[in-house]
Amino acid sequence: MLGAPHRFDPTVVGYRAGARVAQLTPAPVAEPLRRLASRVVARRPGERRFLLQRHLRRVCGREVDEAELDRLVDAAVDSYARYWVDSARLLRLGDAEVDAGFTVEGFENIEDGFARGVGPILALPHLGGWEWAGRWLICRPGYDVTVVVERQGPVELFDWMVAFRESFGMHVVPLGPDVAGSVLRALKAHHVVCLLCDRDIGGSGIEVEFFGERTTLPAGPATMALRTGAAIVPVGVYQRPGLHHAVCRPPLDTERRGRLREDVQRVTQLLAAELELLVRASPEQWHLMGPNWPSDEVALANYRAQQAMG
Repeated sequence: MLGAPHRFDPTVVGYRAGARVAQLTPAPVAEPLRRLASRVVARRPGERRFLLQRHLRRVCGREVDEAELDRLVDAAVDSYARYWVDSARLLRLGDAEVDAGFTVEGFENIEDGFARGVGPILALPHLGGWEWAGRWLICRPGYDVTVVVERQGPVELFDWMVAFRESFGMHVVPLGPDVAGSVLRALKAHHVVCLLCDRDIGGSGIEVEFFGERTTLPAGPATMALRTGAAIVPVGVYQRPGLHHAVCRPPLDTERRGRLREDVQRVTQLLAAELELLVRASPEQWHLMGPNWPSDEVALANYRAQQAMG
């Protein structure tokens, strides 16, 4: 279904094999194995653990002792592992099974968005199990769903992930120079457009206050909403025992008030506050494992220097 890699690549082969194992292994066996493996990975020193610790301290907004921080890091890595396992399982699940594993509150905020004459924009952080939510939108309400995804290397792995998402009905738009036009066409065609927007991949976004520090977030959600009238609905998807639960917040205030640049900054700051609220509800499910604030880059450089010195 997902096709063969263009050439032999151990990363792609590993993902394909892992997805197959996840699909075939019964949950009572897979879950303890996943927890054990993720705990081993979480306790391994390295840049990923270092950055996870920084992000978790930042989200908690207080001093976190080492024991609690270890617990949170363990849970964050396990949540990320569950995201991959559950996503792989989606390929073998029918619509009824996907529906049975999903609950949602505030869904009327998505439904009401269509009254604006275009599709709504769902603005999500890398939280919990968003892939399951996208699959549910396709099979239960029956929406057309367009997702914008970051290009990642190797190209064979990126192509495999695109085919994976398209196999259960998503329209996938790679991040790039043509993304704005593709999203605009999707909104006009009344697609639900899903944008993961807690990271500014290109580094040219809007400066905001985010978890107490200045950084940038993507300008895309605010810009598209202001230009098309689309609703921006902040959404968090949380992993719970045996299911996924989505929280759909009320749409942001995207009424035009001044110059476009000023309105984009204002709406993006509103979005940052909503993302904070969604992440703080379950910080250990936030899959943010790379630098996301300017201070992270400085801290990471110092960490690398210390490691090099032994």
